[in-house]
Amino acid sequence: MSGRLDLEVSVGAGREKKADAPRKADVCEAVRSPVARFPIVGIGASAGGLAAFEAFFEGMPAQTNPGMAFVLVQHLAPDHKSLLTELVRRYTRMQVLEVEDGMVVQPDCTYIIPPGRDMAFLNGALHLLEPSAPRGQRLPIDFFFRSLAETQHDRAIAIVLSGTGSDGMLGVRAIKGEGGMVMAQKPESTEFDGMPRSALATGLVDYELLPAEMPAALMAYVAHVFGKASTPAAALAPTAESAMQKIFILLRSHTGHDFSSYKPSTIRRRIERRMAVHQVESIESYVKFMQLKPTEVEALFRDLLIGVTSFFRDTEAFEALERDVIARIIKGRPPGSPVRVWVPGCSTGEEAYSIAMLLHEQMATLKVSFPVQVFATDIDNRAIATARAGSYPVSIAGDLSPERLSRFFLLESDGMHYRVQKAIRDVLIFSEQDVIKDPPFSRLDLISCRNLMIYMGADLQRKLIPLFHYSLNPNGLLFLGTSESVGEFADLFEAVDRKSKIFLRRHAAQSPRRDGGGRALPMLMAIGESHARSRGTKPELAKVPLRELAEQSLLQELAPIGALVNAQGDILYLHGRTGMYLEPASGEAGINNILKMAREGLRRELATALNRASSSQQPVRTSGLWVRTNGHHSLVNLIVRPANENAAVAPNTRLYMVILMERVVEAADANTHSDTSQKPEGHESGATGDARLLALEQELRAKDEYLKSTHEELETTNDELRSSNEEMQSVNEELQSTNEEMETSKEELQSVNEELSTVNAELQTKVQDLSRANNDMNNLLAGTGIATVFVDHRLCILRFTPAANAITNLIVSDLGRPVGHVVSNLVGYDRLVADAQAVIDTLVPHEVDVQSTKGKWYTLRIQPYRTLDNVIEGVVITFVEISEIVRVRQALQKANDELRLAVVARDAGDAFIVQDLEGHILAWNPSAVRIFGWTEAEALTMNVRDLVVPAEREGFLAKAQQASRSALLEPSRVGRLTKQGEIVEVSMTSTALLDGAGRTYAIATAERLIVPGPGGTP
Repeated sequence: MSGRLDLEVSVGAGREKKADAPRKADVCEAVRSPVARFPIVGIGASAGGLAAFEAFFEGMPAQTNPGMAFVLVQHLAPDHKSLLTELVRRYTRMQVLEVEDGMVVQPDCTYIIPPGRDMAFLNGALHLLEPSAPRGQRLPIDFFFRSLAETQHDRAIAIVLSGTGSDGMLGVRAIKGEGGMVMAQKPESTEFDGMPRSALATGLVDYELLPAEMPAALMAYVAHVFGKASTPAAALAPTAESAMQKIFILLRSHTGHDFSSYKPSTIRRRIERRMAVHQVESIESYVKFMQLKPTEVEALFRDLLIGVTSFFRDTEAFEALERDVIARIIKGRPPGSPVRVWVPGCSTGEEAYSIAMLLHEQMATLKVSFPVQVFATDIDNRAIATARAGSYPVSIAGDLSPERLSRFFLLESDGMHYRVQKAIRDVLIFSEQDVIKDPPFSRLDLISCRNLMIYMGADLQRKLIPLFHYSLNPNGLLFLGTSESVGEFADLFEAVDRKSKIFLRRHAAQSPRRDGGGRALPMLMAIGESHARSRGTKPELAKVPLRELAEQSLLQELAPIGALVNAQGDILYLHGRTGMYLEPASGEAGINNILKMAREGLRRELATALNRASSSQQPVRTSGLWVRTNGHHSLVNLIVRPANENAAVAPNTRLYMVILMERVVEAADANTHSDTSQKPEGHESGATGDARLLALEQELRAKDEYLKSTHEELETTNDELRSSNEEMQSVNEELQSTNEEMETSKEELQSVNEELSTVNAELQTKVQDLSRANNDMNNLLAGTGIATVFVDHRLCILRFTPAANAITNLIVSDLGRPVGHVVSNLVGYDRLVADAQAVIDTLVPHEVDVQSTKGKWYTLRIQPYRTLDNVIEGVVITFVEISEIVRVRQALQKANDELRLAVVARDAGDAFIVQDLEGHILAWNPSAVRIFGWTEAEALTMNVRDLVVPAEREGFLAKAQQASRSALLEPSRVGRLTKQGEIVEVSMTSTALLDGAGRTYAIATAERLIVPGPGGTP
């Protein structure tokens, strides 16, 4: 039967040990045992938990000490001080403490988890840990419940109150698996019902109550379970034993599963737990209670099937499975051959999914692909439904590596569950199955049956192990729990890893089908495998060539009658009419043994010959045997010869051919070999007394020789056994010595391993620092945009920044090449190698401005490359773009030049006027203001024609056109109108202004006022 009952550890008073005194003076009397003598109640809550806490503690009896410790675990904001301690103190007279690391737990006290911490219970104290999961994904309630279950076992109690999400669900499974008790708040009474509903969905909650009702039920339960000594298993009255059988009958009629063959102590503890839940005093009353309330039968059935499991549970065992089993299954497998695995008692599927993940990882590593079928079975339909869904709380992240979590799981939309990816779910087939009653799977490569048989009686185990042997392929493997073994069936399995309980199916082991097989069947299997290997075929497909062996041996002797046997005389094949010499032995019909079937006169000599042939591996011949056959005697020659002396087979698989040849009876034979036991009475009457005496003497000598030979063989065997015993004792002593040395080496290695772990942690920190510094440096170099090339002392490129690509045409493959081999985009600069070498030789930095073919300007700096130890290992070449600086420099130079001209025009005594080709004034200096009277602002709105006197305007236009054609104009005297309307005479010189293309864009004139001299002459 495929039930899953987790091992419970009863905590007796005699096993408790004293612990250290408490470190706090303000706390109650310390617990004196690593396992507290009193129950510890873990209370988990999240949103809406404060109101539930208030109702719970207000429901506690005012005058009675509960005799328990209460530990409150709530989802608290890590960046705010918690007020929960002060608030809870209002509702209880018990001492309420915020937990400090290492605080010893005592009864009648309440402990509050501090913000931003995970908390665990160990050795009677509460320990605080930094949360490993990011904020929003922490599950502190599950974490604490699981540690409480592992330490307190049946004295652990869990209460799940209001909250969102599913925190506490896995902790509930752990506590129930260790025999503890679970309560949950009624969902309709909560502000947020996520956590209570998740706990109730497990089917493991003992009480579903309002918070105010919980204290009374809790104290009644504790008083019933721990208030009186439990009855020893051996002291049960006959009526109690009869009641147990009635419970099994009710379970079988309701569920169809028989638990009567399970270990009574385990079943009894589960029943007593249910009796405590319902406050039933006697097992007889509990039977009546089950009859009146059929739902209790289902509840007990669920309690019996509690499965505490997790992904890759027992890390060392799964590492051994991955190392010794999964690789063996995958390697060398024929293409297209399916990998078949069976996981009986799969519970909620974690173990089956773990094995499927290992198979996928191994196939990915070996880059092969095979069809995979993982059959996972259980009798718990609820567990099967959970396994099929493949949805698990986010707390499974603690059981899986980040790589496996990201590779095989998807975070669901609610953010509180992971779902196994479809590629893994598709290879698993979940079904309800009773492993004892229902037909098993066959042709399997692996069976993983862990922690199932430890709860079964010896009879069930004797059925299950041969069943597994039958289901496995040759070279199939069996994976058991750490407390399980193959027991008396060591002939069926060979240990691969005794510590991890991994076993290999023996090829020549006795088959589970033992009806009529006896010792012969393993012999046939071994011979068939040996023959298959010699022909290069699969052992499971090859047929044992018994007829071929028999006929070949008979042909060598030309005998019509024979039997193929093994060393023990078990008959494997008969040839010819053997009824004259063999007859069925009386008793139960099983395997046919030739020594038992031999007729009178043949048995003794046949046993001797078979023994001699087995020892020497040479043919043994015995002539003239009188064998009684159907009322008369026949003279027979006996030959026993090895049938496969030329085949490379193990000693336990050697076969022998027994050949019987009838011999013609002659007178001499009749006189020589006749006696009262070998001849019929008619023949005896014709023999003389001397002949009979001679025959008896010969027979006596033969028997004497046989006894002497047997005695010598016995003495030889005794000597060999004595010698072997001495050798085994010597080997045992050596093994003990080696074991002690190994233990010492193990301790030394553990110490070295701890030191190496410390060093490794330091090195990992250094690597992280270097990686961070390297990242910072890369980002710095890339972020500055400065082209940098690092060159070693041989002027070979070590590395470069991305900005250097545009200047030196570098690519990744240029690393290690001489810098002189790289084509640069610099114009007129070919001294890079020489300048770099000069910097290495002189250690004097070098700087020069260079221009690229794209017109950009750079400042090229070459500086020595110094290590932290001030060792010069090359140079650093940087290109700092200064194109903008060069442009500003040129613009500044041009502006300076223009400024100088402007100063000349401003300070000159002549009027400087600039006009466009249409006569619009563009520039007007201070002398023009002084001479003509118009300000600069007024002049810039005027046309030059406004200055020309009307009589000269035609000639002015002609001169202006000449100036636009860059014709050389001599200074001329012209008249100008002033602002006041006066006419003044000036001497004017005109010049055309040209752009970069040589085109005239304006005309500049310099006009000097002609002052009349005395008498009116200029």
